[in-house]
Amino acid sequence: MATPTQRAPPPCARPSYHQSQFSQKAPASSAAEIILIDNPWFFAAALPAVFINGVSKGGFGSGLGIVSVPLMALTVPVTEAAAIMLPILCVMDLAALWAYRRSWDRENMKIMLPAGLAGLVLGALTFRYIDEAGLKLVLGTVAVGFVLYHWSGAARRLTKTQPSKVKGYFWCCVSGYTSTVAHAGGPPMSVYLLPQRMDKALLAGTAVVFFAVLNYVKLVPYFWLGLFDARNLSTAAALAPIGVFGILAGVWVRKRISEALFYRLCYGFLLLTGGKLLYDSVTRLI
Repeated sequence: MATPTQRAPPPCARPSYHQSQFSQKAPASSAAEIILIDNPWFFAAALPAVFINGVSKGGFGSGLGIVSVPLMALTVPVTEAAAIMLPILCVMDLAALWAYRRSWDRENMKIMLPAGLAGLVLGALTFRYIDEAGLKLVLGTVAVGFVLYHWSGAARRLTKTQPSKVKGYFWCCVSGYTSTVAHAGGPPMSVYLLPQRMDKALLAGTAVVFFAVLNYVKLVPYFWLGLFDARNLSTAAALAPIGVFGILAGVWVRKRISEALFYRLCYGFLLLTGGKLLYDSVTRLI
């Protein structure tokens, strides 16, 4: 276990998913001093990562937001990236909730929230023992497989689905779990919601409300796990305005595209993020 005074490893270092939880602590400083990560490559990755997450959350049901932590993790450990991203997500959620305050599905939410919170608790209890590569492999396989199935002839013959307790409890529990350990709850939630072919605003708003509740509840286990320190929180505060701008951009884009194009983009983003997860898992396993 690393000591609290150790400095962050260089960008080329790739610590395990749970090691960095104890190894990344900010140096001691006065209460008035603002401490930011001093690696310029981190901000080169974090600025587009946060903006993309905002656009995705604001317009496309959070699907592409899954790339944020992997992008940041190119320069910092995964758990540090997750700890920085969570306060940013909470700020973005406020803007997104206002934008979609009248557009979310209450029937689905009665299924999704209890399942998501159950997955969140499970994720918090097992956080220290997660194998990152294995988790990404499973998520990537589910996401890519779901999109390929949707594009197959069999999927086209299926009728529009309705909210389902069995499917909703399973996929949203998985979503709550993966959201807790890697802010990667988008693909499992999409597997449940996309086949319902909801109105695009209703789909985006339902995803916004679901993840907003999860993100604010996640603050508790993240504090409990010791993932927040002065440097992580200061860095998150500096990046948060970029996320809010991304939310506004996502809402603007969503209002100006057709329903058919919206769903093609959602499935396309899900395929891209699933492919990225598979690539990450395979490169870490071989």
